[in-house]
Amino acid sequence: QVRLVESGGGSVQSGGSLRLSCAASGYIYGDYCLAWFRQAPGKEREGVAAIDGDGSTTYADSVSGRFTISQDKATNTLYLQMNSLRPEDTAMYYCAYAPEGACYYPTYWGQGSQVTVSS
Repeated sequence: QVRLVESGGGSVQSGGSLRLSCAASGYIYGDYCLAWFRQAPGKEREGVAAIDGDGSTTYADSVSGRFTISQDKATNTLYLQMNSLRPEDTAMYYCAYAPEGACYYPTYWGQGSQVTVSS
């Protein structure tokens, strides 16, 4: 079992910044991947960014250059630094745990953290 707890969401004006955190606990061993997803009202959940065991990262085109995913392995904490936020970034953001090599096919999810960007 893996438990994921997000924090750091909130409301910000367009152009602003937020940082999301995700505290992971439980069976965090071996090769795995951590990722951030988001879901806006009326839209499907989409992968935003992922980081694997080697520290390699991938990003959705819509956030590349604005968002940065990182991980503190000592504390099993995942981060998402979001800069130059746009109204279209408004969504519920979810932290996810996946097997290595399947970063965008998670097996565990956090409860979500709301991000709202106003114009």
